[in-house]
Amino acid sequence: MNPTRIFLIRHGQVVNHHEFRYNGHFDVDITDTGVEQMDAVAGLLSNYPVKAVYSSDLTRAVKGAEIIGRRLGLAPSRLPALRELSLGRWEGLTREEAVSRFPEDSHLSFRNLGFDRIGGGEGLPDLNARVLPAIAGIVEAHAGGSVCILAHGGVNRVVLCDAMGLSVENFFRIEQDYGCVNVIDYFADGCKVVKLLNGGPNQGLNPARIY
Repeated sequence: MNPTRIFLIRHGQVVNHHEFRYNGHFDVDITDTGVEQMDAVAGLLSNYPVKAVYSSDLTRAVKGAEIIGRRLGLAPSRLPALRELSLGRWEGLTREEAVSRFPEDSHLSFRNLGFDRIGGGEGLPDLNARVLPAIAGIVEAHAGGSVCILAHGGVNRVVLCDAMGLSVENFFRIEQDYGCVNVIDYFADGCKVVKLLNGGPNQGLNPARIY
């Protein structure tokens, strides 16, 4: 049987990207540039036999999934399990605003989310436990086919860490640009192969290079 191929996409540029706010589950839209990024990804994916489109249920992911779905003639499915890492009481704030409001959090660093969490939020082990079963279910449901998953930087990083056999402490060593494309093949024997990392049309990639 052919491997199950996942096209793992990060959503397009968000409206508050220039403010360096922590969004997490905070629901924000994408910019016109973000729409253009998703249009470019849709054009790339139209070259491949994608059979299903899934996304987080947050607006920034849903918008991209809808753009891709229209181009491919597929109705996207929304999965709350694919939401971004929850950042609890920091959501919607900049670091300066968060520390001003919660001075007891001044010691917190995102580099330590493998071991720590913001009040009311998740750590990376929590994100792993939420996301990876959802990915496994998608792979099982589409065995031997190709699927698009429109998610978030944090979600994509834990999926990629899992695929490459890396601990979550390596989370921040993986870049995920807005509108990027990752390609992962899942084999029946449990082997996972990352074919493309942080690539795609918005990074100047020729679609033919994916295969």
